[in-house]
Amino acid sequence: MRIHGDLRSAKEGASLTPTDTEALVRELCPERAWNELEERGTADFGLAHKDGVRFRVSVLRSKGAYGAVLRQIPNRLLSFEEIGLPEGVRELLDRPRGLILVTGPTGSGKTTTLATMIDTINQTIDRHVVTIEDPIEYYHQHKMSVITQREIGVDVPDFPEAMRRVLRQDPDVILVGEMRDPETISAAITAAETGHLVFGTLHTTGSARTVDRIIDSYPPAQQEQIRAQLSVSLIAVISQVLMPRKEGRGRVAGFEIMTMIPAIENHIRKNETFKIVSAIQTNRRLGMILLDDFLFELVQKGSITPETAVGYAQQPRDLAGRLGL
Repeated sequence: MRIHGDLRSAKEGASLTPTDTEALVRELCPERAWNELEERGTADFGLAHKDGVRFRVSVLRSKGAYGAVLRQIPNRLLSFEEIGLPEGVRELLDRPRGLILVTGPTGSGKTTTLATMIDTINQTIDRHVVTIEDPIEYYHQHKMSVITQREIGVDVPDFPEAMRRVLRQDPDVILVGEMRDPETISAAITAAETGHLVFGTLHTTGSARTVDRIIDSYPPAQQEQIRAQLSVSLIAVISQVLMPRKEGRGRVAGFEIMTMIPAIENHIRKNETFKIVSAIQTNRRLGMILLDDFLFELVQKGSITPETAVGYAQQPRDLAGRLGL
């Protein structure tokens, strides 16, 4: 079991045979997921336990046997303060249109951050929010906003199809669970350009790498057009990592925040994304911060160890020098 980020042995005698795991996986899977597992060798879905606890489940075949990975989803939505998200991000949620990207490696808390931002909108503004997720993790109740949640494989076949249809569904805010392919990315950028606030995720770390990843997903002939579109539609990149706390219990998030200013818009358009880092550094007064600076501050607060900070840094050698390692 993974507890506070570390793998721990289960109790003795808890080993399972392939027959045991097949029976468990069959019991966990809804019919759709079992058919997908048999056909493709893996399937993902959300699972609700009768006591209200929910899990994100990935079932798979390995060496001919069956296995499952279950990640518990917190059963309540967290606040900005609880996840440590800088307050400046809250102002972005009032924007009438634009693209906000939440990025980071698998398991870095992107879904939780997005759920917190959607819940903040839900509590404070009247909007129609359409989420496209694979699978749905956090369930949102209607508050000031109306929330329509669509699950890939259950409510709609795939992300491109969902994005093709979403603009006909009167959304004000759109959440795209994963921007996996150029078709989905293009649809998200178009929606942001045409008067919608769009949230998306990518498995990248750092603002400059995120912009590069989007542009590089297109053929060379289309990249100049995408750079121009992105420079106009992108309003923020929130990049995050999730690290063990210094005392060993629980985890703490580290963030890099980039918000769009004319200088960064210019860097994207001119294909000078390597200059984004210095633009973030020189505009901290506007609420921007580099990941390594955020990690440095977490060390100073005593939240994480210097060694943890260096392990998650964008520029490990530089941060180690600043921390005296």
